[in-house]
Amino acid sequence: MNSFISYLASGISLGGIYALIALGYTMVYGIAKMLNFAHGDVIMVGGYTIFLAITSLSCPIWLSLLIGVLVCTALGVTIERIAYKPLRGASSISVLITAIGVSYLLQNLALNILGSDAKTFKSVVTLKPIVINEGLKISGETVVTIIVTVVIMIALTLFINKTKMGRAMQAVSEDKGAAQLMGINVNFTISMVFAIGSALAAVAGALLCSTYPQISPYTGSMPGIKAFIAAVFGGIGSIPGAMLGGLLLGVIENLSKAYISSQLSDAIVFAVLIVVLIVKPTGLLGKKINEKV
Repeated sequence: MNSFISYLASGISLGGIYALIALGYTMVYGIAKMLNFAHGDVIMVGGYTIFLAITSLSCPIWLSLLIGVLVCTALGVTIERIAYKPLRGASSISVLITAIGVSYLLQNLALNILGSDAKTFKSVVTLKPIVINEGLKISGETVVTIIVTVVIMIALTLFINKTKMGRAMQAVSEDKGAAQLMGINVNFTISMVFAIGSALAAVAGALLCSTYPQISPYTGSMPGIKAFIAAVFGGIGSIPGAMLGGLLLGVIENLSKAYISSQLSDAIVFAVLIVVLIVKPTGLLGKKINEKV
């Protein structure tokens, strides 16, 4: 029983990381209607920034995290302005190809500047493990990841529903043209979406590299793909859906590794996604939207 609870807690922790990354995906898609496949590599940039701030600049953890968030926020806004804004009226396939190109650009820049070797990442979590009984210990990273994920999801939900900027984002999501006619600065609103999503990527990168203490230019690739799966799983465009999809994905993956096969865990995750989309194509919490032509 202790081992099951331990695996479950680790799965929820991993799912929380997926959920944080998925929130970035789901915000950008839900409001800007584009899939930012470079999001996973922004996580890698955030992780490296925090790593270098701690090791090379000897910054305290709080300052390193702040630097990581600021760098990723600036990077997200820059990517949107340079790569995506000129394609605002282009086809979805053009945006998708551009996003993949930006992803490879960030990976190769990291490879050329920092090298391909994985580096040991010092955890930014200082909370000591919680010992429940002799055979059950939950790491501080697990506890912090769960708390941070829940707090961020609640804060984002309140921000979208209760603030002027949040309502502007909802208006842009519904109809960019109508929102512009109502006096909303569409370009600024979309930039804000990328800024928030990229800031979340920095937090996710810090927690990911603290839980699995190493970093390389490929650190964000697979978690980014799985987080996209989590966003689709929960209902892309839905903030609670991203949270639910991420947590379920992490639990399924971890329990599959523990009780079925570590080699088949990824296949099981994809299989579950396929089954869910066959039964409910919009995802668990997604809503069907009828568009008038």
